[in-house]
Amino acid sequence: MKKLATIALASSLVLSMTACSAGSKQTAGTDASAGHSNAAATTAPKKKIEINYWYSWGDKIGENNENLVKKFNESQEEIVVKANFQGTYDEQHAKAQAAFAAGNPPEVWQNEIASIGVFAKAGMTEDLTPFVKKDQVDMNDFIPGLMGNSYVDGKLHGLPYLRSTPLLYLNRTLLKEAGLDPNGPKNWKEFEEYAKKITVPDKRVGITMPVDIWYYEAFVAQSGGKMISEDGKKAEFNSEAGIEPVKFLLKLKESGVAKIPTTDDAGNVAKLDFQNQRSAMLFSSTADLTKQMQVAKDAGFELGTSFMPANKSYGVPTGGANLVMSAKLSKEKQEAAWKFIKWMTAKEQTIYASSFTGYLPSRVSAVNSDEMKKLYAEKPLFKVAVDQLEYARPRPMLKVYPEIAKIVKDQIALAVTDPSNTAEKTIAEAGTKADKLLNK
Repeated sequence: MKKLATIALASSLVLSMTACSAGSKQTAGTDASAGHSNAAATTAPKKKIEINYWYSWGDKIGENNENLVKKFNESQEEIVVKANFQGTYDEQHAKAQAAFAAGNPPEVWQNEIASIGVFAKAGMTEDLTPFVKKDQVDMNDFIPGLMGNSYVDGKLHGLPYLRSTPLLYLNRTLLKEAGLDPNGPKNWKEFEEYAKKITVPDKRVGITMPVDIWYYEAFVAQSGGKMISEDGKKAEFNSEAGIEPVKFLLKLKESGVAKIPTTDDAGNVAKLDFQNQRSAMLFSSTADLTKQMQVAKDAGFELGTSFMPANKSYGVPTGGANLVMSAKLSKEKQEAAWKFIKWMTAKEQTIYASSFTGYLPSRVSAVNSDEMKKLYAEKPLFKVAVDQLEYARPRPMLKVYPEIAKIVKDQIALAVTDPSNTAEKTIAEAGTKADKLLNK
């Protein structure tokens, strides 16, 4: 999953806005040439409504977005959607804020799930409830585990689109060579044993693992805790459930079986190590599945996936983005934007996007479809994330959570780079700072 961070607002794109026009009717008493002209105007095709769609991420994910937009445009004659790549979620969010300030926001865009509440409460996204009711969309068909980040104050501010959970990716070839079960470790104790047996000094570590708030949220959930209290007033990670994951990470690092980069490109470092077989395990999003399948094929090893290992229990946050509609659009633009959102999140497009990228199918009907059942039979790796949804949790959506996430990440990075920062001290300081933000 892709992280939230505080970044400078980028310049917004200039969006073209077109209006529909209609020809005038022929009136009595006009000459032949005028009648011909007016008749032509009357029968001229109605001008299509143009809307802009902003999306994040390239490679297979970008291809998926462009392909679906092309399919939508070809499926009907009323609307033209212009797809615009906007970088990471953080970059897209900053550009969206700038576009709203300039008065020309995109009609439809991807809102990373932890930021759904921030934009909804700022009045930047539309409540989709009336549209859902009018078209009688079956909301029970959306997988319940993916809906926790869709509602804000009881109103529907986004529909699940490209959604994910973190997975444990495995180099099954190296696991077999080390005499390990290629299906992967089931719990933290086994995970540590795997990392030790796979590690070859100066050649390979068990895992390269960046300091990442998404994975930390998973470790806290696995330890029986949560990030923020129900009333939004307390940092609940400031507890044994939040300390234990940091202790575990530091133990793996100090024993030399895990590499924990803390630079801005730490995620790419982890993926490169896995690709080059300098590590045998990788935590990454299910959105990376089709890419990692190609990586394994090119590198000549067998790829595996499994649940993130359990501590007291299994547990993962969901991730990815929902599709949202910008607020305060004209009636015409609203209708066009809704038709596009409804189409993009329908069963058929859900099947296509999941099969093409590895993202989770967001509809029950898609999971149960013949197409997905066939895919799961042929490529079982696609099913792992769906099964893991049983243990999925929504991410906090508080306005200050992006700041809290950065604080936690920075504090853990300090513990990794400076041995004087114990796990207890690290989390205590992060918790104190978080509580101040939560109670402003």
